[in-house]
Amino acid sequence: MIGKKKNPQPTLFIPGSMEDYIPKDHILKKVDRVLDLSWLREEVADLYCEDNGRPCIDPEAAVRLMLAGFFHGIVHDRKLMREAQVNIAIRWFAGYTLEEALPNHSTLTRIRQRWGAERFRRIFEKTVAACAAAGLVNGETVHIDATLIRADVSWESLSSAWADAAMSENAEEEKESALPKPGRPESRNKKPKKRSTTDPDATLTTNKKGFHMEPCYKQHTAVDDEAGIIVDIHVTTGETSEGELLMETIERIETTTGKPIERVTADAGYAHSRNYSSCEERGIDAVIPPQRSSNTKKSMPSSRFKYDGKNQRVRCPAGRYMTSSGKHEKGLYFHMSARVCSKCALKTACLPASSKSRSILIVNGYEALLRARRRRACWDEETRETYNRHRWLVEGAHGEAKTQHGLRRAARRGMENVSIQAYLTAVAMNLKKLAAFLSRISRLTAPFTRRKPAVFATFSFFSFRRLTPVC
Repeated sequence: MIGKKKNPQPTLFIPGSMEDYIPKDHILKKVDRVLDLSWLREEVADLYCEDNGRPCIDPEAAVRLMLAGFFHGIVHDRKLMREAQVNIAIRWFAGYTLEEALPNHSTLTRIRQRWGAERFRRIFEKTVAACAAAGLVNGETVHIDATLIRADVSWESLSSAWADAAMSENAEEEKESALPKPGRPESRNKKPKKRSTTDPDATLTTNKKGFHMEPCYKQHTAVDDEAGIIVDIHVTTGETSEGELLMETIERIETTTGKPIERVTADAGYAHSRNYSSCEERGIDAVIPPQRSSNTKKSMPSSRFKYDGKNQRVRCPAGRYMTSSGKHEKGLYFHMSARVCSKCALKTACLPASSKSRSILIVNGYEALLRARRRRACWDEETRETYNRHRWLVEGAHGEAKTQHGLRRAARRGMENVSIQAYLTAVAMNLKKLAAFLSRISRLTAPFTRRKPAVFATFSFFSFRRLTPVC
């Protein structure tokens, strides 16, 4: 027969604890076993007065509330606190009972402003250290890539007034400090880019040709090859070139993990000659595919000009040596006189119609770039496999952050706020992997620990992955 539920009666007492009503496989319950924020109070103690003012909420409770939102894909404080009112798992994870009042959403905003991005980076670094202690970070091979984060601004806020004012104000200083550049002078003035009046830190950029530019930030991410743990996060404006920050990223990774990097992978956006040269000097194997030549059919490609690094001279396809114009910021310039080029048999194929002579720039680290090009033509199977892992590890991390943790669009404005959002997203992703790994290890070792607890107590977390004992 059809059942009928009696009218619900208000319950005065709830039997058991709040933890009993949360499923054992809930993400917050798994993360709670591996998350340790006992050090945080001492870290932020210098930002508060000890004997004056109203007591703030517990720092660990504030961070746990923020992380709970990122685990559920909630990046806005108002929505997070509304969800925490009815979500018993979030209350339990943050340490709030059912009858205890939750803090106002503005409290989390003030905490972020007071702490700054560096405090949240410390939380991220502590998470990386916990993953390394569990054997999830090897540190030998890292995959580096960048992605765009859409700024939280409207199209109506974009204006070129800021750029026009800055360019007119600095025009005289640029004229005085600018050095004469070889080659033809620029015939047209650069058009100033538009900036957002509500978020000046965001700049217009795009991630592919043919797609319209948007106000964005750029997140530079480094992922360890062992288990896909994010070991470095850095946020810049959207127009910053990721290739210029490669060596800085490597130094931060080595400082965070305490291990020297042996191999680094990146896409063609990092294929700068100075990056190849710097990696060779540090003994790092750079698995970075060089960019294709950008020469047009109007002139002969620069690869036809042979560079002699020992004597620092360039020979043109006709067999004549070019004259050095001296060393500049980007490298060495070489040019051929107009008199010689006018009599050359390869003039039509070598020079554009508007030029009378040919000049070549040998960028810094050009020889390392040539070695990378020759190596790219015959990558072995191991190198190809390593680069394929780069694609799904670091690009997969970007996809997960955007689809599951709300990093597709910035939740707040300003470089500091976007950096904090990126740090907390990386912390949530790393904690998920750490919790899943330790949960899997506990299931695998449960039957053995009941039989031989003395022997299997000496296993390290890393050895559990290969199921080999460490004596």
